[in-house]
Amino acid sequence: MLIALNARPGLQTCPIWLPGLIALALLATAGAALAATAAESHGEQIDWITMAMGLFGGLALFLFGMEQMADALKAVAGERMKDILARLTTNRFMGALTGAFVTAVINSSSVTTVLVVGFISAGLMTLAQSVGVIMGANIGSTVTAQLIAFKVTKAALLMIAVGFSALFTARRERLRHYGGMLMGLGLVFYGMSVMSDAMAPLRSYQPFLDVMQTMENPFIGILVAALFTGLIQSSAATTGIVIVMASQGFVNLPTGIALAFGANIGTCATALLASIGKPREAVRAAVVHVLFNFAGVLVWIGLIPQLAEFVRLISPQHTDLTGAARLAAEVPRQIANAHTLFNVANTLIFIGLAGQFARLAEWLVRDRPLGEEAFVVRAKYLDDELLATPSLALDRVRLEVLHMGERVQDMMARIMPAILSGSNETLRDIERMDDDVDTLHAQIIAYLGKVSRLSLTERQTSELIRLMEAVNDLENIGDVIETNLIVLGHERIEQGVSISQPTREVLTNFHVVVNRAVGCAVQAVAQNNELAARTVTSMKQEITRIADSAAAHQAQRLVAEEPNRIPAYTLEIDIIEKLKRIYYFAKRMAKTVDLDDNFDHA
Repeated sequence: MLIALNARPGLQTCPIWLPGLIALALLATAGAALAATAAESHGEQIDWITMAMGLFGGLALFLFGMEQMADALKAVAGERMKDILARLTTNRFMGALTGAFVTAVINSSSVTTVLVVGFISAGLMTLAQSVGVIMGANIGSTVTAQLIAFKVTKAALLMIAVGFSALFTARRERLRHYGGMLMGLGLVFYGMSVMSDAMAPLRSYQPFLDVMQTMENPFIGILVAALFTGLIQSSAATTGIVIVMASQGFVNLPTGIALAFGANIGTCATALLASIGKPREAVRAAVVHVLFNFAGVLVWIGLIPQLAEFVRLISPQHTDLTGAARLAAEVPRQIANAHTLFNVANTLIFIGLAGQFARLAEWLVRDRPLGEEAFVVRAKYLDDELLATPSLALDRVRLEVLHMGERVQDMMARIMPAILSGSNETLRDIERMDDDVDTLHAQIIAYLGKVSRLSLTERQTSELIRLMEAVNDLENIGDVIETNLIVLGHERIEQGVSISQPTREVLTNFHVVVNRAVGCAVQAVAQNNELAARTVTSMKQEITRIADSAAAHQAQRLVAEEPNRIPAYTLEIDIIEKLKRIYYFAKRMAKTVDLDDNFDHA
């Protein structure tokens, strides 16, 4: 049931914690076989089946709780994340603070990186400006570990009960999300308690203690944590599990710090996987993430004892306890503090080198030679990683509408000169441009289909439907140009029709107004712009007046003594009708902008 409830889209086709369970199961199987042999020789008896059930069940509850809490946080605050990132990245320091805040809310530094890539692609942010945000994202990812270190396990079941009640009984959607958040946090603490109780017999089991002693070698600890984090794709989950082990006295502070370092390296795997097949900006942002995390670990790997000593000084101490009991009481909080301190210090150390990080990434990831992708059309902004946060995914669809709209507006700008005086080859060039529009339309609709399968709020469902209608209307404008106006251009050439200068001016003026309406419609949908939407809908009277004036002009020209007057009249009237139809679709696009929703959301 947990898997069905928590299927997560994006890079994974299963929940992020399922590979971790599989890996842990394999490790536990091998460890159980080894331990059983050792137990016989030592005369020790441990119920491995019961322990495995406790570990796997507790880990499942723990990771599912993290996902539940993160999903609820995204639903409550995710709507504002894009705006916050866009507005508060005026300098590298503000960018770092913004990256930390956004990542703390959406519980994914990878999603923050993907958002940054979108801003770079849209020209809203340079790669150098994005470095600060990426650095801050690492700080935000430590918040979950801080929460886990509080160890309020006694209140876990109460949190689950209260959260469940709010989730399933509250009428207001926001209260249900808060209930999901509280229930998720309760599951995190309850899962920790289950795992902790399951591991208790290992406290006196020497073979296991010998294995844990090998982790005191920082290189081994970093390697193990990096591999495990790369597998489950969550540094917060890895750090949480380390804190659970520390609460049983299995992990001392230097070992915990090394494991936290490994988690920072392992989380780079998510960013690298997300950048595969993406534009160069996405690859560079992922490279910056990798360079920063590796550089941070290299700086501190030789200073683990000093960092551990400093963390002990600033963390709560339990002098009334001794031995393993004191370690179990103090080390979890110390590891969480070390994890946060490590990432904050790295940001302060390297933020002054943001420009150098950006230039190194650009040098490592060169631009492709001109022409290599000249004929490849693909969506620029749609990213499956953002499907974990539907509100952000829908924002990216709006950006892609702008991308598609630029193609349609290019067709609009070129079609009238081509109809009036262009050649067959010119018309075929515009016709081929519609293939790009159709390709982008198909990709956007497919992406919206993925979003529709997510758990959406009523507002998000309404927004998705409106976006789908707008994209279809935009594609219809391209089709009118391709299947109607281009045909009229070919007919003009085949019939040898010559359009008079006065008529050219009338049609060109009408085309300019309709083209302006299409541009405003695209802007209205892409930016959720109320003013642009009202501009399009208010143009109806102007369009009607110009169309009537143009038709009256054609009626006057009908009696003129000119060759091919009847074919010319038919052609010109058809052009006017098709331009009116294009305005009809532009007006429909503008009406998909929910003005009431904008007011409520402001």
